[in-house]
Amino acid sequence: MWVVKIGGSLLGTPELERWLEVAAKHADGKIIIVPGGGVFADAVREAQKITKISDACAHRLAVLAMDQFGLMLADMNPLLATASTEMEIDERTWQHRGIVWLPSKMVLADDSIPQNWDITSDSLAAWLADKLGAQHLVLVKSDKPDEKALSLKTITDGGLVDQAFGDFALDKAFSPWVIKKADVEHFADGICEKKLGEIASVFVH
Repeated sequence: MWVVKIGGSLLGTPELERWLEVAAKHADGKIIIVPGGGVFADAVREAQKITKISDACAHRLAVLAMDQFGLMLADMNPLLATASTEMEIDERTWQHRGIVWLPSKMVLADDSIPQNWDITSDSLAAWLADKLGAQHLVLVKSDKPDEKALSLKTITDGGLVDQAFGDFALDKAFSPWVIKKADVEHFADGICEKKLGEIASVFVH
């Protein structure tokens, strides 16, 4: 199982549709797309500035924003199927579908996940990868540093991932990777571990 987080920054780019096509055509029930919050999460941030709602409330709204972005991704490619629970994920896996995760039901039911802006879709993608026993966690970003190994300090200080990412992604059974949106060209014929190792950067302490 691969968990592939597609960031909201890809919205409006030609690469977004190509990533969805790769997931739809080659997933075979083994790829779960985790949507970013995108413009919907940005709206939550703006609303919090205006209303002064708590970070906990903003967190819940931002998770719902991921649902919205996920519904949009699934509508962009009808071969993809959404899943909100582990049972639905299992069903889509048996159906050999490409899966778009709608996180609110699972995430908001887990009180152990901190409810603040330190937790974004990157950490939640890692949380899902751990929960499902995935082999790989792949973060698709607009761009990334050229280094093959990226330290936790580098990626958090640089804003590539959220502040809590290390707590959710390091020292887990899955391998955490980051690639840039343009790397989709390497996966036109399918996603494989060999290609991932050649082009992706891996996260380390």
